[in-house]
Amino acid sequence: MTELPGEFPYSRGISADPGVWTMGQYAGFGTARETNARFRSLIDQGLTGFSVALDLPTQMGLDSDNALSRGEVGKVGVAIDSLADIEILMEGIPLEKISQVRTTANSISYIWVAMFQALAAKRGVNPNEFGMFVQNDVLKEYIARGTQIFPAATGLKLSVDVMEHIARDIPRWVSLAMSGYHIRESGSNAIQEIAFTFANARAYLDECVRRGISIDSVAPTLFTFLSSNMDFMPEIAKFRAARRVWAKLMRDTYGAKDPRSEQLRIFVFTAGSSL
Repeated sequence: MTELPGEFPYSRGISADPGVWTMGQYAGFGTARETNARFRSLIDQGLTGFSVALDLPTQMGLDSDNALSRGEVGKVGVAIDSLADIEILMEGIPLEKISQVRTTANSISYIWVAMFQALAAKRGVNPNEFGMFVQNDVLKEYIARGTQIFPAATGLKLSVDVMEHIARDIPRWVSLAMSGYHIRESGSNAIQEIAFTFANARAYLDECVRRGISIDSVAPTLFTFLSSNMDFMPEIAKFRAARRVWAKLMRDTYGAKDPRSEQLRIFVFTAGSSL
């Protein structure tokens, strides 16, 4: 293969000169105050970005005092019920000095975006001065996780509403993390992981195009969230193939002109099922 890193279709990587990795940690438990203490401790140890784990009631739009939340509050992530909780969660953490805040907000992505915009406004910070990574991939919830709230068509509409808002008003933020990790952990193989992830991505992008949103105003900020298990060489082949498919999909199907639209940015977690 004569293709070099940073050259179309990016099999060997999207950059000829990769930058420094973001040092991140997925964390969140109990109350906003407890999770804030955890984040501040991690930042003191060199963390440059973090991923907020939300409890299941929060992910499903339920308040902590809802009867359906019983036994789940603060269990697999932090409980967030209001803007006041977000203020406590981020207390003492300068937004503009954090490279990236990630979250598992999918069915509630529009609420999460609104709360962080409100937090920034109260602090007098331009939202484009910090990085927000909104997962916002509600379609994979229907097939892999189960935190969906609305029928699929409504869920899709709300996710694309968020993508449109971010593309128009907060272009630094990541409006969609196309998530294959959860699909893989739910029993798919590597091929199915990429196939379902890209099929979901096409549903979002087709709706963007239908609304008249330029592909080059949306695609350059997108990420894909994939799994990596202990089958080392097949996983490498999967990532390389995914980059090639994505690059050609953006150029040939969606008519992207910006090279950044063709570059698949991959965010990898080690597979929990391998442990």
